[in-house]
Amino acid sequence: MDVVVVGSANADLVVSVARRPSAGETVLGSDTRVLPGGKGANTAVAAARNGAAVSLVGAVGDDPYGEFLLKSLGSAGVDTTRVRKVTTPTGLAFITVTPDGENSIIVSPGANSALTEADVDLGDARVLVASLEVPITVVEHAVALAARSGVRAVVNLSPVAELSPDTLAVLDPLIVNEHEARALPGFDCSRSVVVTLGARGADVVTPEGTRRIPAPQVDAVDTTGAGDAFTGALAAHLARGADLVAATEHAIAYAARSVTHQGAQPPRVAPPGK
Repeated sequence: MDVVVVGSANADLVVSVARRPSAGETVLGSDTRVLPGGKGANTAVAAARNGAAVSLVGAVGDDPYGEFLLKSLGSAGVDTTRVRKVTTPTGLAFITVTPDGENSIIVSPGANSALTEADVDLGDARVLVASLEVPITVVEHAVALAARSGVRAVVNLSPVAELSPDTLAVLDPLIVNEHEARALPGFDCSRSVVVTLGARGADVVTPEGTRRIPAPQVDAVDTTGAGDAFTGALAAHLARGADLVAATEHAIAYAARSVTHQGAQPPRVAPPGK
């Protein structure tokens, strides 16, 4: 494998609404769409669509949602032999999307919480990517294993959580959004940091300084999974030997294209230039 992703797989239950309800208010929405999602699965699919050989380390329930996710991942070219079936129901994400493409998400972790350190197998990967919809102990174990094995470790700090100084110190890069960057003093102790800025692009922070990479302007339809698309594309290019700035440029362009389609794993989004 070029890239091993340690992370979640969820079924996304998506409803389009004219506006988000206020406290105690009921708002009518569209019919519910069931789409593949989960930060780990989204990242793995994006990496695969950017040409990487990818394996997902995760867990799903032994239920129809789990089968749906395994088939979806397989059809996207992601190896699922490291995805374990458990008795806990498959993770679900409840998502509302407004006309401007912005979303609100509630995640029920389900089977993702059953992932254990023993499930982590990096094989001969060049890059490890992890996100935090699975137990933090599993993520920190995976990063430590990567550091011992000479595998480049990347963590997308979403949803935001506190990682140990030992974990932060080996990340190359740590990926955070601008709100997380302001709320987490000391995050820049990582080897490198990429601060995502939404439609404005991203800042690449290394010991040599900070470089702003702008994003192309697009008409957003659905921003669900944009950060995961960015992370997967970044990992794929790092695995091929690109430097961090070049990988970030490509990842921004890919993520920008992803938000012009519905869903966290838009099926028709190809890498830039294809």
